[in-house]
Amino acid sequence: MAADSASADGKQKWGVSASDVVYHFGTSGISVATATGITHPLDVLKVRLQMQLVGQRGPLIGMGKLSAQVVKSEGLRSLYLGLTPALTRSVIYGGLRLGLYEPTKYVCELAFESTNILVKIASGAFSGAVATALTNPVEVLKVRIQMNARTTRGPVQELQKITAEEGLKALWKGVGPAMARAAALTASQLATYDESKQVLTRWTSLEEGFYLHLISSTIAGTVSTIITAPMDMVKTRLMLQRESKRVGSYKNGIHCASQVLLTEGPRGLYKGGFAIFTRLAPQTTITFILCEKLRELAGLKAI
Repeated sequence: MAADSASADGKQKWGVSASDVVYHFGTSGISVATATGITHPLDVLKVRLQMQLVGQRGPLIGMGKLSAQVVKSEGLRSLYLGLTPALTRSVIYGGLRLGLYEPTKYVCELAFESTNILVKIASGAFSGAVATALTNPVEVLKVRIQMNARTTRGPVQELQKITAEEGLKALWKGVGPAMARAAALTASQLATYDESKQVLTRWTSLEEGFYLHLISSTIAGTVSTIITAPMDMVKTRLMLQRESKRVGSYKNGIHCASQVLLTEGPRGLYKGGFAIFTRLAPQTTITFILCEKLRELAGLKAI
């Protein structure tokens, strides 16, 4: 009986009260929004880099040179284009992506009586895909604004323009690759972070706290960048179809990826890859460290 009780206590109990739900999703949304705000200029540069030499091979401009050109020709303000939809999306997307991970993992643990890494990967993939499917219109709006420094329209007016000229369907452009990318991102981020914490606490002297969170989140950010960079590039190209008209419309994610490989070479799939890393690695670190702290303050268990 004592052993059974200890085993039951060892399992995470998921609260169902309104305050538990608010704290759980709120801490996730706030942490992702904060990280997004800090790293947003790198996201703008990433999108610009991914749209270089569409359908062509040739020398690519590096992130340093591009940032200098953008600031010189468009001003510092251009590095914060699309910040409003980015923050709006990050609160909803971040809250769902991180917030759904634990309850999904908990259900999988009950169903399969296992806590192995495959359960963590599946839980992360599910939560990321659901979050992206619901927030794709805001992501489309964000990248459109980031590529158009000359626009004087606000986010609401830009959204109205997109739906008026291209229809509601345009707001879900790139949703397939976006869901695949989010599934891979969330699975690699959360599963790697979760597993890294377990390995580090088991094999090193690190305990639950800042340094454990820092090292685990850095590992997670690196792994997720390598895995998701090509999917991120394909997603951006599909969402910016009008910028890619010179090579014709992409039919879907697979067609886009194959066209990029044929016309731009394998390197084309990693355009903006360094910018993705310089943004995603610190964003992952900030997100997890802040989320863990907020969860501690809210009385929730660590991830």
